[in-house]
Amino acid sequence: MNVFRKNLIDGEWVGDAGSRNINPSDTGDVVGEYASAGVEQAGQAIAAAKAAFPAWSRSGPLARHAVLKKTADEIMARKDEIGRNLAREEGKTLAEGIGETIRAAQIFDFFAGETLRLSGEMVPSVRPGVGVEITREAVGVVGIITPWNFPIAIPAWKIAPALAHGNTIVFKPAELVPESAWSIVDILHRAGLPKGVLNLVMGKGSVVGQAMLDSPDVNAITFTGSVGTGKRVAAASVEHMRKFQLEMGGKNPLVVLDDADLAVAVDCALNGAFFSTGQRCTASSRLIVTDAIHDRFVDALKDRMGKLVIGDALDAQTQIGPVVDATQLKQDEDYIAIGVREGATLAFGGERLDRKTPGFFLRPALLTEATNAMRSSREEIFGPVASVIRVKDYDEALAVANDTPFGLTSGICTSSLKHATHFKRNSEAGMVMVNLPTAGVDFHVPFGGRKGSSFGPREQGRYAMEFYTTVKTAYTFAG
Repeated sequence: MNVFRKNLIDGEWVGDAGSRNINPSDTGDVVGEYASAGVEQAGQAIAAAKAAFPAWSRSGPLARHAVLKKTADEIMARKDEIGRNLAREEGKTLAEGIGETIRAAQIFDFFAGETLRLSGEMVPSVRPGVGVEITREAVGVVGIITPWNFPIAIPAWKIAPALAHGNTIVFKPAELVPESAWSIVDILHRAGLPKGVLNLVMGKGSVVGQAMLDSPDVNAITFTGSVGTGKRVAAASVEHMRKFQLEMGGKNPLVVLDDADLAVAVDCALNGAFFSTGQRCTASSRLIVTDAIHDRFVDALKDRMGKLVIGDALDAQTQIGPVVDATQLKQDEDYIAIGVREGATLAFGGERLDRKTPGFFLRPALLTEATNAMRSSREEIFGPVASVIRVKDYDEALAVANDTPFGLTSGICTSSLKHATHFKRNSEAGMVMVNLPTAGVDFHVPFGGRKGSSFGPREQGRYAMEFYTTVKTAYTFAG
């Protein structure tokens, strides 16, 4: 019998009409049914968050610490169960699902600690007898809109700092991955959050998300998703003069120089381009390789790709799971065809695969002889598809790497300290990796990019306070 999960509004589980959540490794497997909120319920959630804000924003650090720490501990204790459900609904491998769940626990644990590290400043005024206090206060009601590719980690790194700094929340997760979202909200609810502090409104973005954008009572919105939707979030937020934070796309370069350790370079490319089925905004979708190492790199990468085990996400032997749904599968195939039409060579993969169960399985694809002008090299595919672009030297590699409307992350494989140092300084990306995959970041340091990839303060770590708080300066004359 399928589970039925309801929305959480003002401390109560509510909702009737449900949508089905399908396992992309086995389309005959229904993960569960989930309530779908409408405009009225979205409005109720916003009103509940607004009503709960005064008390929660003035709660003591120990109250917030207790909730976040209990949440971290339960997520960690249930990592295998939650990670399995994550893999079942999203399609990333069981190991990746458990790893992401552990990361969510670490994020909540970090921000539990942050509640006890909140600080301000006291400075002397230029006027005699006057004291100045500089403090940070919660922004208010925060709307949180998250994508399907990291269904527990991304909600965690938005929800945890929002609560730690005293905000109340209206949370709308992606429709494809409601189980992970429901699980994290259920744990927080049982950890002791007062009613109305955290509200879950599962449903269509065009309905629930739009209601959040239209409401003057939502004081800030943090969004991770597509560029097009991000622009709509920005436009609506400007209308209401609210804070907004956007994490959008990426077309991330991995530069491989002649002096690179070939094994390291291939490992970085394989992991960055194809793990998590390439469904990461930090994926290495452009492999920019200098001429002298190009052919050896391509041959070695194709060899490694041929050994990848592609199958059911819950099979412990699987290294690459299915893509998330039929729409994403078609998008991947369309971009492969576009790349070939534009002159690239499909050097490996790109075909659908049959497995024991019906699912959305695609062999990772490698396009060679690509140029940086091709659509497949400029537009985010969001699947296990990478293009190899041949360049003559480091200077051309850097120029090609920076020639993109995005700027999330970048990487370089080299044994040259000179080139590594220059690349770190001159790469037009928010995060830079040297001899590491472009995908894979720590939970306690800033995450974010430049150009069309990100807007607003960084996410994660202590830098998260820049978005979730506002600065107040208070003057006192002692008389």
